[in-house]
Amino acid sequence: MATQQTDFYETLGVARTASADDIKRAFRRLAMEFHPDRNQQPGAEARFKAINEAYEVLSDPDKRAAYDRFGIAGLNGMGERGFEGFGNFGGFGDIFDAFFGGTATRNRRTAQRGRDLHDEVTISFEQAAVGTETEIEIARLENCAICGGRGSEPGSQPDKCPACNGAGEVRRVQQSIFGQFVNVATCERCRGEGRIVTRPCTSCRGSGRERKQRKLVIKIPPGVDSGSQMRLSGEGEAGLNGGGPGNLYITIDVQAHAFFQREGDDLIYDLPLNYVQAALGDEVEIPSLEGRMALKIPAGTQSGRVFQLREKGMPHLRGGGRGDELVRVRVITPTTLTKEQRKLFEQLGGSLGKAVIPQEDKGIFGRIRDEFKEKLS
Repeated sequence: MATQQTDFYETLGVARTASADDIKRAFRRLAMEFHPDRNQQPGAEARFKAINEAYEVLSDPDKRAAYDRFGIAGLNGMGERGFEGFGNFGGFGDIFDAFFGGTATRNRRTAQRGRDLHDEVTISFEQAAVGTETEIEIARLENCAICGGRGSEPGSQPDKCPACNGAGEVRRVQQSIFGQFVNVATCERCRGEGRIVTRPCTSCRGSGRERKQRKLVIKIPPGVDSGSQMRLSGEGEAGLNGGGPGNLYITIDVQAHAFFQREGDDLIYDLPLNYVQAALGDEVEIPSLEGRMALKIPAGTQSGRVFQLREKGMPHLRGGGRGDELVRVRVITPTTLTKEQRKLFEQLGGSLGKAVIPQEDKGIFGRIRDEFKEKLS
């Protein structure tokens, strides 16, 4: 019986003035939604029990009248009257079948697709840039090589189930509060297969599948990033009853690079310069995906300036072209000076004076936008 706080009308989502038809419609809708055979979410079974209990009270005129007048307490002493329509059923499937004509029955003989599998592959940053091939090993259920997935020893055939005559389901007529209904249930003897294996395959013991270790060579396209996922169709586990195989999903993990940071398909490289290089300009070597390359640093370069090297970044995973390499200047302040160096800096400082024009720090992407504007102007 429900707790003292139960509101049967609230459970069915109807008003206290709801008609018998309104209550019946509400029950049908909620029972379809929360029946355990259809809804595998946590709490669905408990909700279905509450829905069923509320309906059995509100669909009975005497019980509803007692409940409306005295609440839960008004049902005490009424025994099981009003519940006898469902009292002889075996469970939720029987209740659902009686009310909805057996539509909840599951046909286990239907083809079932195999389970999807998942794996993870780690590659280097350089491999992600150019693409690579790698070999993986997975364990999966495959159709038995001896019986071909049939489950019977070669040369033998399964027998028709005598309990259901090969139908895979049994039917029985039952009386409910709505009249006579045909209840359809999965055959317990053959578990819905409609056949019984009398001579099981000695290799798979009649299951039709066996676990195998398989090595697969996968091609990883250039431009992948950590978290990228590849789908290998049909490389999952074998299906049941003639169902197709599942898929294999590969998640890619790309190792970090010693120099580059990745932003989408763009690469960011921090270039350290000393004061003289920044002030007078220089030509330096920087790393790229193709190897070392020269970069001219103009005189007066400020710390934080970004040089854009077009089409020197990572390849676009979908479509042609590549991202850019963005070289970000970092002017390094020396921490130790010789006497001669200190004297030279003092002379330079005296000639420059102490007035400093502050530089606005817009962040790397703000500076990148400014660089684009300068190039377009």
